[in-house]
Amino acid sequence: MSFCCGASMIGSKGTLKHIRTSIHNVPILFCPVCHRIEVHHTIENEYDLLAEYAHGDGASEVDFIDYVEAKQGPNIFENCVNHEDEEPLDVVKSQIDMGLDLLSVAKSLNDTQWEEQLKKRLQVLSKRKSKLVKGRTAQS
Repeated sequence: MSFCCGASMIGSKGTLKHIRTSIHNVPILFCPVCHRIEVHHTIENEYDLLAEYAHGDGASEVDFIDYVEAKQGPNIFENCVNHEDEEPLDVVKSQIDMGLDLLSVAKSLNDTQWEEQLKKRLQVLSKRKSKLVKGRTAQS
């Protein structure tokens, strides 16, 4: 499980750009708070090799799945708390719950710097939750 900004990162597959080459279907982790993206740690080496070779060959686009099949099973994101295919409101609620749990730990440790960081992240998540709830209400 990867963490960023006091939130757990969400498992997904996405397109990453390496210089001029777009690489599709790369297993990634992204932060719902700051939107940082990382290549999933189990395929980092394979991604780096494919990116370098594809760029060296002058390819503008490649599909990760076509070249790398190892470690690509359905369980690649099993250690992620949330996944992209989940309901966005459920993901945000889960992230808020985890942030509140971490906030109580930070308070028990008297770590005021960590508390402030978590409060800022909880504000971002709370705003995102409000937008999602308003969007649902507007659709109804």
